[in-house]
Amino acid sequence: MMYDNLLTRSFSKHERRKLGYGALAACLLITLSFFIVFNPYLGPLPLLNFMLSTGDDQKSFAANDTSSSLQMDKEIITINDATSSSQEAVARDPEMVRNDKKLINDTGSSRQTVNEIVIKDSLLVNDTSSSQQIATDAATMDEKIELRCNIMGRSEFCEIKGDIRIDGSSSTAFIVSSETDILTAENTSWIIRPYARKEALEEKDFARKWSVKLVTDRPDIARCTRNHSVPAILFSVGGYSGNFFHAFTDILVPLYSTAQPFNREVQFLITNRKPRWIAKFKTLLEALSGYEIIDIDDRHDIHCFQSLTIGLKGRNNKELSIDSSTSPYSMKEFRQFLRSSYSLKKITAAKIREGDKRKPRLLIIPRKRSRAFTNVGEIAKLAESLSYQVIVAEPGSDVLGFAKIINSCDVVMGVHGAGLTNMVFLPENAILIQVVPFGRAEWTSRVSFEDPAKDMKIRYLGYKIKVEESTLMQQYPDDHVVLRDPSAIWKQGWLAFRSIYLDKQNVTLDVNRFRPTLVKALELLHQ
Repeated sequence: MMYDNLLTRSFSKHERRKLGYGALAACLLITLSFFIVFNPYLGPLPLLNFMLSTGDDQKSFAANDTSSSLQMDKEIITINDATSSSQEAVARDPEMVRNDKKLINDTGSSRQTVNEIVIKDSLLVNDTSSSQQIATDAATMDEKIELRCNIMGRSEFCEIKGDIRIDGSSSTAFIVSSETDILTAENTSWIIRPYARKEALEEKDFARKWSVKLVTDRPDIARCTRNHSVPAILFSVGGYSGNFFHAFTDILVPLYSTAQPFNREVQFLITNRKPRWIAKFKTLLEALSGYEIIDIDDRHDIHCFQSLTIGLKGRNNKELSIDSSTSPYSMKEFRQFLRSSYSLKKITAAKIREGDKRKPRLLIIPRKRSRAFTNVGEIAKLAESLSYQVIVAEPGSDVLGFAKIINSCDVVMGVHGAGLTNMVFLPENAILIQVVPFGRAEWTSRVSFEDPAKDMKIRYLGYKIKVEESTLMQQYPDDHVVLRDPSAIWKQGWLAFRSIYLDKQNVTLDVNRFRPTLVKALELLHQ
């Protein structure tokens, strides 16, 4: 206050303003002189970049430092939509990222639009509240660490390069660096459950949790006991893997997308190991990897790699499908992979011409427990009267044997259920007939088999049964809500729906009503 009074008495208001401007100019001049003198001696500061991107339906932001210079005189750009061509940019400061206000453009090469959080001058700014995808590129003096994690999509996965040490006893993948500046990222970690059905991961003991953690190379960090020269993929065979449908849509299809680029030069690390599951799909696993599977839950070794994918990529919103817009592969190539692995000979279904004496082969999957046909004999007799060659078979543990049976057929029919997943072995242009149970099961039937069939070049016919064809008629009175209003059961949730309409119901087909469906299938085979 004393100095304020002194300045007020000594200088006029106009003179005080000129004095302030002069002081500011002097500070700027001193600062500029400092950088001019010492700039040759200032080396690049190591940066650890955390990039965040939102999903396809949201806005995306980008930041990436591709130079070793401290200069950040970049052009400010506007927000880009994730579906448009992506750009990389360098954030001028952390607040820019946090506020989603503006981005700074870097004209270097780019593939992805992302949001960045930068460790700069030993300061870590970490905001992951709205992230769907986390990616890290860390350049050190003698090594390069790359980390890209998707933790908000339908499947969780991380792609990692660097000094990777996998400790089964703590379910942790350590990313180790000798660079001291990575100390700023200590205690940065992500939890991944490497099973490709995110919506089910909250269930208790569904799939083992794994940590991905950035650490410095210090004495208490686990030392390698087994070094590997090939990349690794760590995935879970827990969850719903005992169900044939989920074995394919949750594991085998995304595993194909993840592993195929390595041309069998990849090591599989399995968590939640199930020996029977591995034995059941041994042929496919060996076709994707030339190395013996490692039970990574074994707590005796520290396995070390230079490249690791933890979790499976390629899982999208459609069941039994591969999004060819984001993957170099498609379901057509996956089915070719199946035919090659199991030596399936039939590529296309029979095309019946007038006067052709060949009979199209019809496979009836009867089911043994729920949703079983109670009148298989009548159905087979009807089909034979229409000149089908009928085979009745139930899939079991012998995947190869049943794959050969179904591949030899032109038409497959069955009630909605996991057995219809075997359509992946059908030849192209074959026909799938899905019998839709009573109880508003149209949606689950469509997403599970109708939509995927189209992506596989399989022609689809649906047959929705009436309540009179359901054995639920024998279990409930005519006016019961189960028969009268299935939507009321749906409102109670999936478990309530499944416990009645999927678990308690068998089917007695009205063969006269079903006959036109078999006739339609014949017509398609003539086209």
